[in-house]
Amino acid sequence: VTLMENRTEVTQFILLGLTNDPGLQLLLFVTFFLIYTITLVGNLGIILLIVLDSRLHTPMYFFLGNLSLVDFCYSSAVTPMVMAGLFPGDKVFSYNACAAQMFFVTGFATVENYLLASMAYDRYAAVCKPLHYTTTVTTNVCASLIIGCYVCGLLSASIYTGNTFILFFCKSNVVHHFFCDMPALMILSCSSRHVNDLVLIYVASFNIFFALLIILISYMFIFITILKMRSGSGHRKAMSTCASHFTAASIFYGTVIFMYLQPSSSHSMDTDKIASVFYTMVIPMLNPVVYSLRNTEVKSMHRACIPSSLIS
Repeated sequence: VTLMENRTEVTQFILLGLTNDPGLQLLLFVTFFLIYTITLVGNLGIILLIVLDSRLHTPMYFFLGNLSLVDFCYSSAVTPMVMAGLFPGDKVFSYNACAAQMFFVTGFATVENYLLASMAYDRYAAVCKPLHYTTTVTTNVCASLIIGCYVCGLLSASIYTGNTFILFFCKSNVVHHFFCDMPALMILSCSSRHVNDLVLIYVASFNIFFALLIILISYMFIFITILKMRSGSGHRKAMSTCASHFTAASIFYGTVIFMYLQPSSSHSMDTDKIASVFYTMVIPMLNPVVYSLRNTEVKSMHRACIPSSLIS
């Protein structure tokens, strides 16, 4: 039997999911359904508000709208399939479906990674260079940053997916995870994956730490500027905004670093499942709250939106 023949023997994968306990499955289904509903309503609502209200057609909300779009797509690539897997029945994923899910999940995660960095730069320009903000963060600059985020996501997703599915899967086809994640699939390979581990670590490290460096540098200058502020109210408002961003960014980067910047041989699948729930389901739900619902402009637009639309 040749290696290529061994590889073609695995044409589908069986996802074990989160649990086999019927009582816990029902509880998780209800929980994930509520999380997904809040995610859809929150993110699509933000996009609708930004599109319809001309007062929100600013760089900050342009980035926020794209972040909400990515969170919507990101969550939709995982959560509905996870909920379906909690019901008794077939939990089989085809080879191509598994590759497609990995492509979209890693792609949208990378786009979000660079969107966080772009938003940090936007806040740096607004707080530290307010007089030059309109000439620094122009429409062309915003468009270039957004396009760059999606291009990086496309390239990274292609590398991640190709790096995983070039391996020979001739062992078990049972995936100890609730979606087709890279570490969970790579440990099923019967071929040497040392080079693949290195590619994963190097590419993920570059994406994560390059964006994280931009965020840290931006907020370092922001904090310096905040400390120089004489207005107490402005100081508290800026600190509150930064604290919210850091909370969401810490959860995102903490879980991603934990998941991907370690050799696949050292992964604990049960621990990875818990971490994956946060960055695939919880974070897309929290982002509308962290980035917009705390914002006075968006809250006022949200309160005014329904009555005005009914009147019209």
